[in-house]
Amino acid sequence: MKFYLISLGCPKNLTNSEEFSARLLAKGHKMVFSPEKADEIIINTCGFIASAVKEAKEEICYALDLKQKGIVKKVAVTGCLVERFKEQVEKEFPQLDTIFSIAAQEKVEDALKHRGTLLAPLPKKLWLPEYKMSLTAPHTAYLKVADGCNNRCAYCTIPFIRGNYRSKPMNEVLQEAKLMIENGVKEISLIAQDTTSYGIDLYGKPRLLELLEKLLKLKGLGRLRIMYGYPHRVTKEIARLIASTDKIFHYIDIPLQHIADPVLTRMNRHCDAAQIRRTLDMLKTEVPDISLRTNFIVGFPGETKKDFNELKKFVKEYEFDNMGVFEFFREKGTAAYGMEQIPARVKHERAHELEEVQSRVIDKINKRLVGTVLEAIADGPDFGRTYKDAPDIDGKVTFTRPVETGSIFKARVVAAQGYERELEPIE
Repeated sequence: MKFYLISLGCPKNLTNSEEFSARLLAKGHKMVFSPEKADEIIINTCGFIASAVKEAKEEICYALDLKQKGIVKKVAVTGCLVERFKEQVEKEFPQLDTIFSIAAQEKVEDALKHRGTLLAPLPKKLWLPEYKMSLTAPHTAYLKVADGCNNRCAYCTIPFIRGNYRSKPMNEVLQEAKLMIENGVKEISLIAQDTTSYGIDLYGKPRLLELLEKLLKLKGLGRLRIMYGYPHRVTKEIARLIASTDKIFHYIDIPLQHIADPVLTRMNRHCDAAQIRRTLDMLKTEVPDISLRTNFIVGFPGETKKDFNELKKFVKEYEFDNMGVFEFFREKGTAAYGMEQIPARVKHERAHELEEVQSRVIDKINKRLVGTVLEAIADGPDFGRTYKDAPDIDGKVTFTRPVETGSIFKARVVAAQGYERELEPIE
């Protein structure tokens, strides 16, 4: 069977695609990179927020249109949309050949032979995948250290979709990282819904620090990148370890969501503004060149003009290198769904206003960057990223001369505008 994959959503979902695609390849099936050459289209969906649901449905319609025209024989759908809206998917798209849950991806070959819906409960444990391929560039990869979430933020559907927090045993994380290194990966991004809680379910307390220390001992390790931290779990010990080595990019992604205490309380974020500020101040002190990425939600129920002004002031003050802004959208099943909603017009205006604030921040950062030397990684001969930029979600840079793809080197910033920078390699 020749299959064409459409993988939607976050890096965590991409790792699922890498695992079940590799399983199919191991069983003798073939992945093709054009739907016209496929027997079957497999869509691994996201269903986290309304825009992701819309995108998933559009891709399903696209695939079913190809089926109707006789270009492909079958269409299968899996992923978060199935976990969240299985009955709705069945009703809205009866032409689908197979609908299978995230857990059923472990038996993907059997699932695809099945006509109809195949569901399985989420596993209680996470383990080293039996099969895994790379769907990223060869020199960069995502390593999922945990899945699920116990934080229960008021706006979030992840616990309903992915279940409770489950860490991968440390020895299996190390084994997976070793295999990546042996296959030529230079940049390993550690991912989970909350990476900084790693190990809490297996060992009784977070053990990300210990995991990082062991990963640093792996022979041939290029660079590690820490994604999806939770503010009050980013410790001084982790910061000092980052500062002590060039093997961990001086970068951390901490989705903060807001800074006004009334909003954080309603969001059920388990940390207040003072804690957030202490964490960020500590990081800037312990790792002076730390690059911070974050996300904010505007228009959350009850967000006042005062709360929003506090958020704008905070963004100006802390000067995040990369920042996402999202308008709140109520999701069924979440605690925030029943809260009194803010008008869509107000949410849109606030999102635009906060993006403008961040744009001015980036202008200031760019003025300081020109002439400085940064570590960079080449995603192609003439383009790539600096240590400040995670793959797929952050900015990109161009190089003044060709370099080896996958190489990590020092380069001088010669021009910077917005999130686009030009670098001159010096090593």
